[in-house]
Amino acid sequence: MTAGWREFTGRHGIGVALFVGLGVGFWVLFLIALPQIAMFDFSLRHNLPRAELGGPNDVYTLSNYAAFFRTSGGQANWLDMGVLFKTIVAAVFVTIIDVLICYPIAYILAHSARGVAARLMVIGLIVPFWVNEILRAFAFRVIFGATGVINGVGMGMGLWDTPVDFIRADVALYSGLTYAYILLMIFPIYNAVEALDRNQIEAARDMGASWWRVHWRVVLPMAKPGIASGATMVFMLTAGALAAPQILGGPSNLWFTQVIYQWFNDAGDWQRGSAYATILLVSCMLFVMLAMRVFKVSIGAIGR
Repeated sequence: MTAGWREFTGRHGIGVALFVGLGVGFWVLFLIALPQIAMFDFSLRHNLPRAELGGPNDVYTLSNYAAFFRTSGGQANWLDMGVLFKTIVAAVFVTIIDVLICYPIAYILAHSARGVAARLMVIGLIVPFWVNEILRAFAFRVIFGATGVINGVGMGMGLWDTPVDFIRADVALYSGLTYAYILLMIFPIYNAVEALDRNQIEAARDMGASWWRVHWRVVLPMAKPGIASGATMVFMLTAGALAAPQILGGPSNLWFTQVIYQWFNDAGDWQRGSAYATILLVSCMLFVMLAMRVFKVSIGAIGR
Protein backbone atom coordinates (compact mmCIF):
# COMPACT_ATOMS: atom_id res chain seq x y z
CA MET A 1 0.00 0.00 0.00
CA THR A 2 2.74 2.44 1.00
CA ALA A 3 4.92 1.46 -1.96
CA GLY A 4 2.00 1.91 -4.33
CA TRP A 5 1.19 5.33 -2.83
CA ARG A 6 4.82 6.43 -3.16
CA GLU A 7 4.93 5.25 -6.76
CA PHE A 8 1.71 7.11 -7.59
CA THR A 9 2.95 10.27 -5.83
CA GLY A 10 6.28 10.13 -7.60
CA ARG A 11 4.62 9.71 -10.99
CA HIS A 12 1.82 12.28 -10.67
CA GLY A 13 2.94 14.62 -7.88
CA ILE A 14 1.73 15.16 -4.34
CA GLY A 15 -1.09 17.50 -5.44
CA VAL A 16 -2.75 14.97 -7.73
CA ALA A 17 -2.21 12.20 -5.18
CA LEU A 18 -3.92 14.20 -2.42
CA PHE A 19 -6.78 15.17 -4.74
CA VAL A 20 -7.39 11.54 -5.72
CA GLY A 21 -7.01 10.32 -2.14
CA LEU A 22 -9.43 12.91 -0.73
CA GLY A 23 -11.90 12.35 -3.57
CA VAL A 24 -11.93 8.58 -3.12
CA GLY A 25 -12.09 8.95 0.66
CA PHE A 26 -15.05 11.34 0.43
CA TRP A 27 -16.80 9.00 -2.02
CA VAL A 28 -16.32 5.90 0.13
CA LEU A 29 -17.09 7.54 3.47
CA PHE A 30 -19.93 9.97 2.76
CA LEU A 31 -21.60 8.41 -0.27
CA ILE A 32 -21.23 4.69 0.51
CA ALA A 33 -20.29 3.86 4.11
CA LEU A 34 -22.32 6.40 6.10
CA PRO A 35 -25.58 5.93 4.14
CA GLN A 36 -25.28 2.15 4.51
CA ILE A 37 -24.60 2.48 8.24
CA ALA A 38 -27.60 4.80 8.62
CA MET A 39 -29.81 2.37 6.69
CA PHE A 40 -28.61 -0.55 8.82
CA ASP A 41 -29.35 1.44 11.99
CA PHE A 42 -32.86 2.16 10.66
CA SER A 43 -33.39 -1.54 10.00
CA LEU A 44 -32.82 -2.33 13.69
CA ARG A 45 -35.47 0.10 14.93
CA HIS A 46 -39.21 -0.08 15.53
CA ASN A 47 -41.54 1.89 13.28
CA LEU A 48 -42.65 4.39 15.93
CA PRO A 49 -44.60 7.65 15.78
CA ARG A 50 -42.39 10.74 15.75
CA ALA A 51 -43.36 11.59 19.34
CA GLU A 52 -41.95 8.27 20.61
CA LEU A 53 -38.57 8.55 18.88
CA GLY A 54 -35.81 8.60 21.46
CA GLY A 55 -38.20 7.34 24.14
CA PRO A 56 -38.22 4.08 26.08
CA ASN A 57 -39.81 2.18 23.18
CA ASP A 58 -37.13 3.29 20.72
CA VAL A 59 -34.86 0.26 21.13
CA TYR A 60 -33.00 -2.04 18.80
CA THR A 61 -34.86 -5.06 17.44
CA LEU A 62 -34.51 -7.82 14.86
CA SER A 63 -38.24 -7.93 14.16
CA ASN A 64 -37.86 -6.28 10.75
CA TYR A 65 -35.50 -9.04 9.64
CA ALA A 66 -37.65 -11.75 11.22
CA ALA A 67 -40.63 -10.45 9.22
CA PHE A 68 -38.80 -11.31 6.01
CA PHE A 69 -38.70 -14.98 7.01
CA ARG A 70 -42.00 -15.28 8.91
CA THR A 71 -45.33 -13.51 8.69
CA SER A 72 -47.16 -12.10 11.68
CA GLY A 73 -49.13 -15.35 11.85
CA GLY A 74 -45.97 -17.39 12.30
CA GLN A 75 -46.03 -18.89 8.81
CA ALA A 76 -42.99 -18.90 6.51
CA ASN A 77 -42.96 -15.75 4.38
CA TRP A 78 -42.59 -17.57 1.08
CA LEU A 79 -43.83 -14.55 -0.87
CA ASP A 80 -40.98 -12.20 0.00
CA MET A 81 -38.36 -14.96 0.00
CA GLY A 82 -39.62 -16.15 -3.37
CA VAL A 83 -39.47 -12.64 -4.81
CA LEU A 84 -35.87 -12.25 -3.63
CA PHE A 85 -34.91 -15.63 -5.09
CA LYS A 86 -36.61 -14.81 -8.39
CA THR A 87 -34.86 -11.43 -8.53
CA ILE A 88 -31.42 -12.98 -8.03
CA VAL A 89 -32.10 -15.71 -10.62
CA ALA A 90 -33.30 -13.10 -13.11
CA ALA A 91 -30.20 -10.97 -12.44
CA VAL A 92 -28.00 -14.02 -13.10
CA PHE A 93 -29.90 -14.69 -16.34
CA VAL A 94 -29.45 -11.09 -17.54
CA THR A 95 -25.75 -11.20 -16.62
CA ILE A 96 -25.20 -14.40 -18.61
CA ILE A 97 -26.95 -12.91 -21.65
CA ASP A 98 -24.77 -9.80 -21.39
CA VAL A 99 -21.60 -11.92 -21.23
CA LEU A 100 -22.62 -13.91 -24.32
CA ILE A 101 -23.43 -10.73 -26.26
CA CYS A 102 -20.57 -8.53 -25.09
CA TYR A 103 -17.63 -10.95 -25.22
CA PRO A 104 -17.52 -11.20 -29.06
CA ILE A 105 -18.15 -7.45 -29.38
CA ALA A 106 -15.30 -6.66 -26.99
CA TYR A 107 -12.98 -9.10 -28.76
CA ILE A 108 -13.76 -7.65 -32.19
CA LEU A 109 -13.31 -4.13 -30.88
CA ALA A 110 -9.95 -5.01 -29.29
CA HIS A 111 -8.39 -7.21 -31.99
CA SER A 112 -10.28 -6.91 -35.25
CA ALA A 113 -11.77 -3.43 -35.67
CA ARG A 114 -9.32 -0.75 -36.80
CA GLY A 115 -9.49 2.93 -37.67
CA VAL A 116 -12.88 4.20 -38.75
CA ALA A 117 -14.60 0.88 -38.04
CA ALA A 118 -13.41 0.91 -34.42
CA ARG A 119 -14.50 4.51 -33.90
CA LEU A 120 -17.91 3.83 -35.42
CA MET A 121 -18.37 0.81 -33.14
CA VAL A 122 -17.56 2.87 -30.05
CA ILE A 123 -19.86 5.70 -31.16
CA GLY A 124 -22.62 3.22 -31.94
CA LEU A 125 -22.28 1.78 -28.43
CA ILE A 126 -22.13 5.08 -26.55
CA VAL A 127 -24.51 7.43 -28.37
CA PRO A 128 -27.73 5.46 -27.59
CA PHE A 129 -26.94 5.86 -23.90
CA TRP A 130 -27.28 9.62 -24.20
CA VAL A 131 -31.00 8.87 -23.85
CA ASN A 132 -32.28 8.70 -20.28
CA GLU A 133 -32.71 5.19 -18.82
CA ILE A 134 -36.42 5.71 -18.15
CA LEU A 135 -37.03 6.89 -21.71
CA ARG A 136 -35.19 3.82 -23.02
CA ALA A 137 -37.38 1.61 -20.82
CA PHE A 138 -40.52 3.20 -22.26
CA ALA A 139 -39.05 2.75 -25.76
CA PHE A 140 -38.71 -0.99 -25.07
CA ARG A 141 -42.31 -1.05 -23.88
CA VAL A 142 -43.35 0.54 -27.16
CA ILE A 143 -41.26 -1.93 -29.17
CA PHE A 144 -42.59 -5.01 -27.34
CA GLY A 145 -46.15 -3.77 -26.77
CA ALA A 146 -49.27 -5.36 -28.25
CA THR A 147 -49.32 -2.71 -30.98
CA GLY A 148 -45.55 -2.32 -31.03
CA VAL A 149 -42.94 -2.78 -33.72
CA ILE A 150 -42.22 -6.47 -33.15
CA ASN A 151 -45.87 -7.50 -33.08
CA GLY A 152 -46.55 -5.32 -36.11
CA VAL A 153 -43.74 -6.89 -38.13
CA GLY A 154 -44.55 -10.42 -36.97
CA MET A 155 -48.23 -10.14 -37.78
CA GLY A 156 -47.49 -8.35 -41.04
CA MET A 157 -45.23 -11.22 -42.14
CA GLY A 158 -47.80 -13.79 -41.05
CA LEU A 159 -45.59 -15.27 -38.32
CA TRP A 160 -48.48 -15.08 -35.84
CA ASP A 161 -52.12 -14.03 -36.02
CA THR A 162 -52.72 -12.32 -32.69
CA PRO A 163 -50.40 -10.00 -30.73
CA VAL A 164 -47.90 -11.78 -28.49
CA ASP A 165 -47.84 -10.46 -24.92
CA PHE A 166 -44.10 -9.89 -24.56
CA ILE A 167 -44.72 -7.77 -21.45
CA ARG A 168 -46.43 -10.54 -19.49
CA ALA A 169 -43.80 -13.05 -20.66
CA ASP A 170 -41.03 -10.74 -19.29
CA VAL A 171 -39.30 -10.66 -22.68
CA ALA A 172 -39.44 -6.86 -22.66
CA LEU A 173 -38.08 -6.70 -19.10
CA TYR A 174 -35.11 -8.99 -19.72
CA SER A 175 -34.34 -7.27 -23.02
CA GLY A 176 -34.47 -3.84 -21.41
CA LEU A 177 -32.25 -4.85 -18.50
CA THR A 178 -29.77 -6.59 -20.81
CA TYR A 179 -29.49 -3.45 -22.93
CA ALA A 180 -29.41 -1.05 -19.96
CA TYR A 181 -26.07 -2.31 -18.61
CA ILE A 182 -24.40 -3.59 -21.75
CA LEU A 183 -21.61 -0.99 -21.69
CA LEU A 184 -20.66 -2.03 -18.16
CA MET A 185 -19.92 -5.47 -19.56
CA ILE A 186 -18.26 -4.54 -22.85
CA PHE A 187 -15.58 -2.15 -21.64
CA PRO A 188 -14.17 -4.24 -18.74
CA ILE A 189 -13.87 -7.22 -21.12
CA TYR A 190 -12.36 -4.95 -23.77
CA ASN A 191 -9.74 -3.62 -21.33
CA ALA A 192 -8.76 -7.16 -20.37
CA VAL A 193 -8.69 -8.59 -23.90
CA GLU A 194 -6.83 -5.60 -25.35
CA ALA A 195 -3.79 -6.46 -23.24
CA LEU A 196 -3.53 -9.88 -24.89
CA ASP A 197 -0.58 -10.24 -27.24
CA ARG A 198 -1.86 -11.02 -30.75
CA ASN A 199 1.19 -13.25 -31.28
CA GLN A 200 -0.26 -15.71 -28.77
CA ILE A 201 -3.44 -16.00 -30.84
CA GLU A 202 -1.48 -16.39 -34.08
CA ALA A 203 0.77 -19.02 -32.48
CA ALA A 204 -2.23 -21.02 -31.34
CA ARG A 205 -3.75 -20.87 -34.82
CA ASP A 206 -0.45 -21.89 -36.43
CA MET A 207 -0.38 -24.93 -34.17
CA GLY A 208 -3.78 -25.99 -35.52
CA ALA A 209 -6.02 -24.89 -32.67
CA SER A 210 -9.64 -24.41 -33.65
CA TRP A 211 -11.44 -21.09 -33.17
CA TRP A 212 -13.24 -22.14 -30.00
CA ARG A 213 -10.07 -23.69 -28.55
CA VAL A 214 -8.11 -20.48 -29.12
CA HIS A 215 -10.71 -18.55 -27.17
CA TRP A 216 -11.08 -21.19 -24.46
CA ARG A 217 -7.36 -21.68 -23.81
CA VAL A 218 -5.84 -18.32 -24.76
CA VAL A 219 -8.36 -15.47 -24.80
CA LEU A 220 -10.79 -16.40 -22.00
CA PRO A 221 -8.10 -16.81 -19.28
CA MET A 222 -6.95 -13.29 -20.11
CA ALA A 223 -10.50 -11.96 -20.27
CA LYS A 224 -11.69 -13.64 -17.07
CA PRO A 225 -10.96 -10.67 -14.74
CA GLY A 226 -12.78 -8.33 -17.13
CA ILE A 227 -15.72 -10.71 -17.37
CA ALA A 228 -15.84 -10.98 -13.58
CA SER A 229 -15.71 -7.20 -13.19
CA GLY A 230 -18.44 -6.60 -15.75
CA ALA A 231 -20.58 -9.45 -14.45
CA THR A 232 -20.36 -8.09 -10.91
CA MET A 233 -21.55 -4.63 -11.96
CA VAL A 234 -24.30 -5.95 -14.22
CA PHE A 235 -25.56 -8.42 -11.61
CA MET A 236 -25.64 -5.88 -8.77
CA LEU A 237 -27.32 -3.19 -10.85
CA THR A 238 -29.84 -5.62 -12.31
CA ALA A 239 -30.78 -6.99 -8.90
CA GLY A 240 -31.15 -3.42 -7.65
CA ALA A 241 -33.04 -2.08 -10.67
CA LEU A 242 -36.36 -0.35 -10.06
CA ALA A 243 -37.35 1.74 -13.09
CA ALA A 244 -37.16 -1.08 -15.65
CA PRO A 245 -39.18 -3.60 -13.58
CA GLN A 246 -41.78 -0.91 -12.87
CA ILE A 247 -42.16 -0.01 -16.55
CA LEU A 248 -41.46 -3.29 -18.35
CA GLY A 249 -42.54 -5.89 -15.79
CA GLY A 250 -45.71 -7.87 -16.31
CA PRO A 251 -48.66 -7.81 -13.88
CA SER A 252 -47.50 -11.02 -12.21
CA ASN A 253 -43.85 -9.96 -12.04
CA LEU A 254 -42.57 -8.42 -8.81
CA TRP A 255 -38.96 -7.35 -8.36
CA PHE A 256 -37.55 -7.29 -4.82
CA THR A 257 -36.69 -3.60 -5.21
CA GLN A 258 -40.39 -2.96 -5.79
CA VAL A 259 -41.14 -4.62 -2.45
CA ILE A 260 -38.56 -2.34 -0.82
CA TYR A 261 -40.08 0.66 -2.57
CA GLN A 262 -43.52 -0.27 -1.27
CA TRP A 263 -42.30 -0.45 2.31
CA PHE A 264 -40.55 2.89 2.06
CA ASN A 265 -43.14 4.89 0.14
CA ASP A 266 -46.52 3.14 0.21
CA ALA A 267 -46.43 1.75 3.75
CA GLY A 268 -44.21 4.51 5.17
CA ASP A 269 -42.24 1.89 7.11
CA TRP A 270 -38.64 2.94 6.54
CA GLN A 271 -37.41 0.50 9.16
CA ARG A 272 -38.87 -2.52 7.34
CA GLY A 273 -37.71 -1.12 3.98
CA SER A 274 -34.19 -0.64 5.34
CA ALA A 275 -34.14 -4.23 6.60
CA TYR A 276 -35.26 -5.55 3.21
CA ALA A 277 -32.70 -3.36 1.43
CA THR A 278 -29.97 -4.71 3.72
CA ILE A 279 -31.10 -8.28 3.02
CA LEU A 280 -30.91 -7.61 -0.72
CA LEU A 281 -27.44 -6.07 -0.40
CA VAL A 282 -26.05 -8.91 1.73
CA SER A 283 -27.62 -11.59 -0.49
CA CYS A 284 -26.10 -10.08 -3.63
CA MET A 285 -22.69 -9.65 -2.02
CA LEU A 286 -22.66 -13.24 -0.79
CA PHE A 287 -23.70 -14.50 -4.21
CA VAL A 288 -20.96 -12.47 -5.93
CA MET A 289 -18.32 -13.70 -3.47
CA LEU A 290 -19.48 -17.30 -4.00
CA ALA A 291 -19.34 -16.89 -7.77
CA MET A 292 -15.82 -15.41 -7.55
CA ARG A 293 -14.73 -18.36 -5.47
CA VAL A 294 -16.27 -20.89 -7.86
CA PHE A 295 -14.65 -19.28 -10.91
CA LYS A 296 -11.39 -18.63 -9.00
CA VAL A 297 -11.29 -14.88 -9.55
CA SER A 298 -9.84 -12.63 -6.85
CA ILE A 299 -10.75 -9.03 -6.08
CA GLY A 300 -7.17 -8.07 -6.91
CA ALA A 301 -7.54 -9.52 -10.40
CA ILE A 302 -10.75 -7.56 -10.94
CA GLY A 303 -9.03 -4.37 -9.76
CA ARG A 304 -6.35 -4.73 -12.40
